[in-house]
Amino acid sequence: MAEDRMRADCAMDEEGVAGGGAVGEGDVAAVGGAAGEHDAVPAGSAPAATPTVPAPAVPAWRTAVNLWRAAAGIRWRLVVALVASLLYVGFSLSAPAYSAHIIDLLWENIQRSFADGTPFAVTLENGGREILIYLGIWTLAWGFYSVQVMVMASFAEQLNLLLRRRIAAKLGALPLSYYDAHQPGDTISRATNDLDKVSEVLQRGLLQLIIAATMLVGALIMMARYSLALTGVFAVCVVGAFVVTKILAGRTLKISDARQAAVGELTVRVEEAYSGRAVIKAFGRERASLEAMRDAADELARTSSIADFITTSAAPAVRFLVRISLVVIGVMAGGMLIAGQITVGVFQAFFQYVNQGSEPLTQLSMTCNMLQGALAAAARVFALLDEGEVVPDPTEPAHLPVGSAGRVTFEHVRFGYDADRPLMRDVSLVAEPGQKVAIVGATGAGKTTLINLLMRFYEIDGGRIALDGVSTRDLTRADLRRRFGMVLQDAWLFEGTIAENIAYGRPESTREEIEAAARAARVDFFVRTLPDGYDTMLSNEAESISQGQRQLLTIARAMLSDPAILILDEATSSVDTRTEQAIVEAMETLVHGRTSFVIAHRLSTIVDADLILVMEAGTIVEQGTHEELLAAGGPYAELYRSQFA
Repeated sequence: MAEDRMRADCAMDEEGVAGGGAVGEGDVAAVGGAAGEHDAVPAGSAPAATPTVPAPAVPAWRTAVNLWRAAAGIRWRLVVALVASLLYVGFSLSAPAYSAHIIDLLWENIQRSFADGTPFAVTLENGGREILIYLGIWTLAWGFYSVQVMVMASFAEQLNLLLRRRIAAKLGALPLSYYDAHQPGDTISRATNDLDKVSEVLQRGLLQLIIAATMLVGALIMMARYSLALTGVFAVCVVGAFVVTKILAGRTLKISDARQAAVGELTVRVEEAYSGRAVIKAFGRERASLEAMRDAADELARTSSIADFITTSAAPAVRFLVRISLVVIGVMAGGMLIAGQITVGVFQAFFQYVNQGSEPLTQLSMTCNMLQGALAAAARVFALLDEGEVVPDPTEPAHLPVGSAGRVTFEHVRFGYDADRPLMRDVSLVAEPGQKVAIVGATGAGKTTLINLLMRFYEIDGGRIALDGVSTRDLTRADLRRRFGMVLQDAWLFEGTIAENIAYGRPESTREEIEAAARAARVDFFVRTLPDGYDTMLSNEAESISQGQRQLLTIARAMLSDPAILILDEATSSVDTRTEQAIVEAMETLVHGRTSFVIAHRLSTIVDADLILVMEAGTIVEQGTHEELLAAGGPYAELYRSQFA
């Protein structure tokens, strides 16, 4: 669990460890990876990540307000798209009315020609001009429709980009407690699937909703100009359609939220199956892993089928109501035409308006349900963005002297991952400059927690931690962490060349400096045996090289960064005995004159430590040199004898 905590902070903390090396602007000097499994801390550990479950539904209006606020700076695009949409609706509504004028004009001219016994022909003066104007109306409508489509697509993608940037910044500002409680796949799903859902619906749905609503209102107004009775029939259909849509929309929001949660859960399972594939195969758990993914996929299929059914079921119901209204309107309008109450042009224009009003009814029902799905996805995104952040750096931070000695003090420190279950109640220690301080204890004793507090990966609940007399709370995280170098048990490498990985903490290093650090870490010979040498590309998994070779590269990274204080967490655990001896010799040179903290399980590696801290249940129960602790006959002596009995 501590491994997960350290890995999360290594990967995400905006001013903290980025997985390796002293990273210029204040990252930790040399991170080999996540702190090992030393620190399960059953009594006060951070909570384990829980399966993805739907969060309580957030009111749709609140999510819409959040989206509006997030669109600051690009709202003009939405305004342009809105104006273009309204103009498109205006021209679309004017076309049927003008077509009624054209048909009545042509019908009158045809009847006159028939009475005169002359052939009828459309000329520029005899209806042709009106037809060209009619064509121009539809051309303008098409032009404005194209404008709103392009501008709205741009708006949706820009909003998507802004939210992705906010998420990227947020992930760096979240405390480790967030990563303790959330599965990586769920967070990935919020930053990818949920945002894509929002973008897709914004491009296709938002303006479609506006167009459909304005088109429907406009069509009703235009119909009312011709016949209130016929318009009343269609209005009854509209009311029925709104009732159906309202009923379905409420259910859509809930099931859409469940569907997005199911997407997150499936992403979690896939991520776990990929990252843990070696362990899964080693324990023969392929079938169980497959079953877990199948269950997650089945749940996604179930929720998706329900959501899709509810979303699409509105359209047939609305179309059924529209068809009934068309039959009634057709009978009534036919009688009015025969009675001479309306003209042929008005008759066909009215049915055009019925079509223009009925299609928006169908679109409104479907679009409202689509928007409910988008709002559910957006609510998950904003839930992430609304998470609490790390304590901000002081506005007027203290500054360590350029040549800081590296004196570390813990003064009556209190801490617990859960406020109601304290882990450390009164921890005090002093590490003098240049001392080698070893931290030992059983799994879960609190060793890595001690390092986490020193690095301010977590905030202490009481007491004081100081570096060269300056409280770590008074320093910026960047200034604090640039003083440290870390080589951890789980060696972390990123995608890039071997040279880039070694120079992670000092990107400006020359090739000669990189190679010198590699030689000191006893890895230069191995690198030169590779076809591309120091230009060999690696990935984070780096399965082309052994775990021991990965560890050697992280040690070279630490050597190149040249930090003031070193933290070594079983740094030689993944190398053979002969390589370990060479590494220990190189490390002795590296730690000379520097304060160093060594987390160790093999006590043979720390017998020369200036100070050994023995921890149990988050408390330092013994401290002293190897000889002093053996003579005391306490927990350290018992642990030492158990290893060398």
